[in-house]
Amino acid sequence: MASLTLGRYVPYSSFVHRLDPRQKIMSLILLMVAIFMPLYNFSSTFFVMGILFILLLILMAFSHVSLLSLLKSLRAMWFLILFLMLINVLVPIYGTEHIAFSIGNFHVYWESILQSLKIIFRLFMMIQVTMMLTATTKPLDLTYGLEWYMSPLKIIRFPAHEIAMVISIALRFIPTLLDEANRIMKAQASRGVDFKHGSIKMKFKAVIALIIPLFVSSFQRSEELANAMEARNYDPRAKRSRYHLLRFHFLDLVSFLLCAGVMSFIIYLSVANIDIFAQFGVYGTW
Repeated sequence: MASLTLGRYVPYSSFVHRLDPRQKIMSLILLMVAIFMPLYNFSSTFFVMGILFILLLILMAFSHVSLLSLLKSLRAMWFLILFLMLINVLVPIYGTEHIAFSIGNFHVYWESILQSLKIIFRLFMMIQVTMMLTATTKPLDLTYGLEWYMSPLKIIRFPAHEIAMVISIALRFIPTLLDEANRIMKAQASRGVDFKHGSIKMKFKAVIALIIPLFVSSFQRSEELANAMEARNYDPRAKRSRYHLLRFHFLDLVSFLLCAGVMSFIIYLSVANIDIFAQFGVYGTW
């Protein structure tokens, strides 16, 4: 659990860190749309997603977000990945023709394997983009950005500031709670609790020994945070001034146009049902 770095801010002075948080939130949305757009076939999908993945890796390098941290963050998702692969293998998609291998009378198709890989690849890039946002944006700046986008809803008395603050606090406390869970696991392991071995009943008891102290610690932290905000006379409905004002710069415009261009290009390929390889004279059924 300590290896999960999603939600953990990494202080650096890269150009990604200096981007406006409102622009980074919008870029996140644009890239999410680009990642999950369906393309003509598997070949086009993996080709386009591969190029987008390389671009995101370059952006991670500029952001000082290590690939090793991203891989460690995926450890907790292996069960979900295996479950998705199992579902796609047991329930093949319509029009499957190419058999990869057979187990008795049961056939495993290449289309099912590629469909699973496509889902995993998209899930990987989704976490990659989200991790770059949280690693390069301070929680307070993220709150300002979310509140700015929800500010038009204040006309209908929507609590934009409160919702933005709750989201920001939730993102901020993800790494804190993971560190706390890791500390509790070590404390319980020193008392003889085994989290890795034993029967299902023993593992269930071990999970209970972890969850109950974690819930108690979480409620204590939330109460301490509420008391600290009240002691500082925090009023979410009061008119508030800000020390750091958000301003768009030329670099924000360039990065927004690049993300919008990538999304528009992928949407065009999806809507027009264009086979990229066929455009270059490389034909295939996948």
